[in-house]
This record gives sequence, C-alpha cells and structure tokens, in this order.
Amino acid sequence: MKAKIEEIMKTMETIEYGFKDENNQNVINVNLEKWDNDFDVFYYLQEPQELLKTKCGVCWDQVELERKLFNDNKINCLTYFIFIKDNDLLPSHTFLIFELNNSFYWFEHSWYKYKGIHKYISKEELLKDVTQKFKDDHHETNKNCTCYLYEYQKPKKHITCNSFYKYIETQKRIIL
Repeated sequence: MKAKIEEIMKTMETIEYGFKDENNQNVINVNLEKWDNDFDVFYYLQEPQELLKTKCGVCWDQVELERKLFNDNKINCLTYFIFIKDNDLLPSHTFLIFELNNSFYWFEHSWYKYKGIHKYISKEELLKDVTQKFKDDHHETNKNCTCYLYEYQKPKKHITCNSFYKYIETQKRIIL
C-alpha cells in the first residue's frame, strides 16, 4: 500500500501549480494580473486525464487527479475544501486525506510549503492542523473572519470557479 501511495505522489510531481491559457502557457507565470483579477472568468475544473495532459493545475484540479489515482488503487480517501470569506478576499484550498493502519494521512502536493504525506493519530487532529496552517498562512485576511471547511464528493467536470463554490456549499460542512 505504501508503495502505491508513493507512486501517486511521484505522478503528482509531474504537475505544476497554475492553469494553462489559450497559448498553453501557465497564467500564474506569464500574467499574474490576469491570475489575480480574472481567475473566476477563465478557470474551469479539469478532468484528471486533462490534467495529466496539461501538467498544470490548481489544487482543485490536483485533488481530482489524486482522488482518481487513490480510487484506481482501491485506497479509500476523502476530499476537503477550506476557505476564508473576507469581503473581496476568498483564499481557498482543497486537499485529500486517507486512513491506513489506524492513522490518518494528509496527502498534499499543490500547497508547496506543506508538500508531502503527513501522519496524524485522528481525523479531527488532521483537520484542525490543516485548518490552523491555512489560517496562519493567510495573514491578509481579517482574524475575525470565519474559516469554512467542507468534506465534498466529486464535482461535475468543467465546473467554473463560481459554480465550484456553489457546489461546495451543498456539501458536508465540518465544524471543528
């Protein structure tokens, strides 16, 4: 099982963070202003096979590929979406967890600072730790803002940014 999980991470290492534009260039590298101001206009959720072809996707895309790879290897997993609502700011992240030998693991590829496989004694400890790291990493948000965490199922393909947020709010909210 461990070898399968390491192989999944190896596959994920072929993916860069971002989103390819119509010229097949990563928007985050070639037009940061477009990335910051128009993400909700140009973004759509890539299917796992598309991501394997483009080799470039945000955490939302990467988690869907991870979900597929875990499912293909018959490893049960759960996916989560975390975000902070603060007026015009809306930082978010998706991540995948799995259980193995009575421990819980956070499988992280797209959040570079925490890339890796992190072990926890319980799912609650894992979710609290990821939530705290997410809050700590977003100093630009008001400390009084609410941080939302949802467990979510596979969304529709090619869903837009705004539709993704609407979908998430139909999923299971986690209160820690």
